[in-house]
Amino acid sequence: MTELIDLTKNEAVLERAIGQARKRNIIIPTFKQMRDPSLIPDVIKRRLGDVGLWDLDPLNLFRISWHNDPVSSGGGFGDVNYIEMPKELTGVDARIVLTVGKWFPTGSHKVGAAFGCLVPRLVTGQFDPTAQKAVWPSTGNYCRGGAYDSNLLACESIAILPQGMSQERFDWLASVAGETIKTPGSESNVKEIFDKCWELRNSGEDLVIFNQFDEFGNYLWHYEVTGPAMVEVLNQIMGPNDRYRGMASNTGSAGTIAFGDYMKDQFPSSKIVASEALQCPTLLQNGFGEHRIEGIGDKHVPWIHNVKNSDMVVALDDAATIGLMRLFNEPAGQEYLVEQGVSADLVEQLPLLGISSIGNMLAAIKMAKYYEMGPNDIVMTVSTDSMEMYMSRLEEYKEKEGAFTPQDAAARFHRYLLGADLDNVQELSYYDRKRIHNLKYFTWVEQQGKTYEEIQAQWFDDSYWPSIHSHTDEIDVLIDEFNGRVGLLAEMS
Repeated sequence: MTELIDLTKNEAVLERAIGQARKRNIIIPTFKQMRDPSLIPDVIKRRLGDVGLWDLDPLNLFRISWHNDPVSSGGGFGDVNYIEMPKELTGVDARIVLTVGKWFPTGSHKVGAAFGCLVPRLVTGQFDPTAQKAVWPSTGNYCRGGAYDSNLLACESIAILPQGMSQERFDWLASVAGETIKTPGSESNVKEIFDKCWELRNSGEDLVIFNQFDEFGNYLWHYEVTGPAMVEVLNQIMGPNDRYRGMASNTGSAGTIAFGDYMKDQFPSSKIVASEALQCPTLLQNGFGEHRIEGIGDKHVPWIHNVKNSDMVVALDDAATIGLMRLFNEPAGQEYLVEQGVSADLVEQLPLLGISSIGNMLAAIKMAKYYEMGPNDIVMTVSTDSMEMYMSRLEEYKEKEGAFTPQDAAARFHRYLLGADLDNVQELSYYDRKRIHNLKYFTWVEQQGKTYEEIQAQWFDDSYWPSIHSHTDEIDVLIDEFNGRVGLLAEMS
């Protein structure tokens, strides 16, 4: 089987990359350091005391971690940031826990997924930061993370995302990315992004496209960094009678859902739930459409989705995510939740959930209801980003729907949270999984240049998916070698 993450060295290009890093004061963290910040050199930790969380400073590469202190500037490292949603909010007995992405640079964990794609190419000399541009196709946060990582690693970047995404994304990219390309449509229009990538490939410009939907570095980062972070949270919160039952995640690029593979390796009986928008039910009904759960692009099955390991598909009405966005962020909604017994402290934290994060929570609720989970059962998911990326959407809905009243709050709370039901939920049999996996053929083999042998290997070769994370130690060795040749860490010490 061909190596899914190629670590072949190009020494001539690597030498140029090392020179660029030396000139731009770049030191690259290892996967081990992203998992466990206690391994980061003290001199770097001290210097981060003067650096803002979103600053365009190469030191912030070391903040690509779930362990950042929840502050906007000067923070160190502590426990993994998470929120546990109580029964008063979710309506279920099960413990639903979300790790919080807001406290990454850029406000989203996608900065880590982009790191996992770019850095292996950089430290092997497969990407030349002195001559090539890094292209980041995305429906939102991944291209933001890619542009940010590129800036910190002294690479020129091109961000590609649909023109219908939130204005906050475009405003921020204007100051970070070398170029931003808007493609037609919104969350559901991924093929248009792929078409733009082919146009760029055929343009003759010297660039490398880091497509989050087929780059195994995206899968690898979540398996190796997000997965262990989830286990750390469980170690903090699990009592002697508690059980980890599984995880739920919007599929999106299928990077985040890879942490479910890690968790299954630790907890073999646990479940993986893949969620999507009901208005675009690709996994559930082989369907199509358009929806408002911003940033979870669909109408295809991502190449890096290990479908054979998924146990359930849940489709979410996008009206639920938008309705809960207003409930969680409008004063009348927050006041109503407190009246219903949700603690004021938790209500203050609800803006830590962006639109797709609310979808993740809803999928976890449906999972808990389907499997009739009790108070000792734990479901994990992710708050990918926060409302910081969507305040313009809140204003748009205020203008479109009018003021948010206590009656609106009651309706959304009881309909979309306490009233969440088992509609559009499918537990997957072997052949259900194979049906979904087979959908990859039409996008990836017919359109994007993958082979019949590759798609068959994903399904039939049991070594295929484990082979991805078998490279992690080797990548860390390459990063250490790169840093050693740059020489900055020795000088700092």
